Amino acid sequence: MHPRFPLSRFLLLGTLFGLLAGTASAQLPARTIFYFLWRGTPAGDARKSNSLLSLWDDPDFAPVRASLANAWMSDAKNEKEKAGLSPEEMASYATLLDNPFTIGYLPREGAPPKVAATKANASNATTPPWNGMFLVYDRSGKEDLLSKAVVRMRANSNEIPTLTEITFAGVKALKVERKSGTNYWAETGKYAVSASEPAVFEEILKRLTGKATGAALADSDAYREAKPVLSGGLVEFFLRVPQIKNIAGDAESASPQMKMLWNNFHLDAVHVFAGLIALDGARTRLQGAVLGDISEGNLFDIWSTGQTQPSSLSLLTPDVIYYHESQISLLGIYNTLKRLLAQPGSSTAGLASTVESSVQTRIGMSLPDAFALTSGEFGSLQTSPSLDADKRVFFLGISNKPDALKLLRTIFSDQITSERNEGNVTYLKISLKGSQGAKGVAQWNFYHLAMTPNLLLGASKNETLHASVAQAGAPGASTLPKNLQTARSQFPEKLNGFSYFDLQKLDWPAVQQQWASQAANTAAAAKTPEATQKARQWNDWLLSVNPAVFPRHLHSMTGASWKDSSGVHFDEWVD
Repeated sequence: MHPRFPLSRFLLLGTLFGLLAGTASAQLPARTIFYFLWRGTPAGDARKSNSLLSLWDDPDFAPVRASLANAWMSDAKNEKEKAGLSPEEMASYATLLDNPFTIGYLPREGAPPKVAATKANASNATTPPWNGMFLVYDRSGKEDLLSKAVVRMRANSNEIPTLTEITFAGVKALKVERKSGTNYWAETGKYAVSASEPAVFEEILKRLTGKATGAALADSDAYREAKPVLSGGLVEFFLRVPQIKNIAGDAESASPQMKMLWNNFHLDAVHVFAGLIALDGARTRLQGAVLGDISEGNLFDIWSTGQTQPSSLSLLTPDVIYYHESQISLLGIYNTLKRLLAQPGSSTAGLASTVESSVQTRIGMSLPDAFALTSGEFGSLQTSPSLDADKRVFFLGISNKPDALKLLRTIFSDQITSERNEGNVTYLKISLKGSQGAKGVAQWNFYHLAMTPNLLLGASKNETLHASVAQAGAPGASTLPKNLQTARSQFPEKLNGFSYFDLQKLDWPAVQQQWASQAANTAAAAKTPEATQKARQWNDWLLSVNPAVFPRHLHSMTGASWKDSSGVHFDEWVD
């Protein structure tokens, strides 16, 4: 959350961004484009045994909680003259998040009406804007606190709203009018309900009071497709991807160029993005999927089909602290962008063609040929417990070393200061500042590269690079260390992404000091008082936290992604 995020907006998001909380999200209207559901803070043993929640509740984590509260309460530009909240008041309002809430969006139903053109602008009849956001908050046990928060939020507004009593679906409500727009608010039974469009507000109230007619979201093909990843989560999210264009604006009245842009995206092939966050004892799970038609020629082309044994696994040792590896299809990304920008007669088509020709002239080969020299695998690993940047190694998979090396020489040209071969490995030293071809210009800020038959490695220190190359060529390098074998075994055999972070091996005090030092340097280099103050606050916060609190609760983070016949899946675990 932004450190200047004002309290009023936090309360709006935290208390009003709720929808049909406590009821099944599947009972939302069938045309719902997206929703985000929070089922409420768990209590009892579920809270005590979970690593993340027990970290949050730890007394040594109090500085973090206080920092977040201070951030939510501060907005120097907009609220400096308004009465602020004490930490105790903020802590009280924060308990509103203990209850369930959801936020959702309904598109306009039927053909949009036109606003009559004026005499001065007779040809410009327009479609009125639409804001289909809606919410319901389960206020059980929080009735008085919620009312107090709403009153305070309105009092802190930059303008006094006009309040009008009105009735929707037999429920008394308030119409809240401001210069920025109109909002509708009702408290009925255990629910608080809000929306910006009267039609949406009435439909949600009818759902709550049992007066609704028509199909529910559960009856839609998109929801049935997403249902396997929407069961039992503490948090649940759902988005119909093709309908994003309806949220961005009225798709029917869009310009021909915009319509062609949406068509070139081939969004209809991507049906839904959905997932959940769930507690599993000590572990927390983030699971989701992008589902649809994975046949060639749409956005699914950007994801690789994956590998069972990516080349970078040979770099791993038991001492690895952090490892992340992803596989994408550069050719798929290229074709997607080209399809997106290639609108006949548009300026983007000409620009894309010019840029492509320029790049191909520079590197001496076509872009598809250049992309074919990589395997699409990329990532990084870290072996330093203090996360020393000099110990970090980056890697990129290659498929043709001679041609890939030739391309590398072309790209860096006079920035290469040395090149040598050791066996089947080519080492290069490049300058990120200055160049050999610039007479009288010194070279500095060197970086080291090594190209093996199947990987391009990079590190800021030569000794770090040599250690990784030696590991890759060592006997048995293809066998994963046991800790990483265990982490990877919980996912499908063929993955297009895998990450592992051993949080117990971190030297937390050293990490704290390193990050605090970086924050201090940022403060010293800041060009505005606001940026300086922000960096100093970050530095003070880092130094106020007891680093021992993190290993007390956190052990590891593991994640993976893969592509199958239904789409792309991701699964992340925090233990």
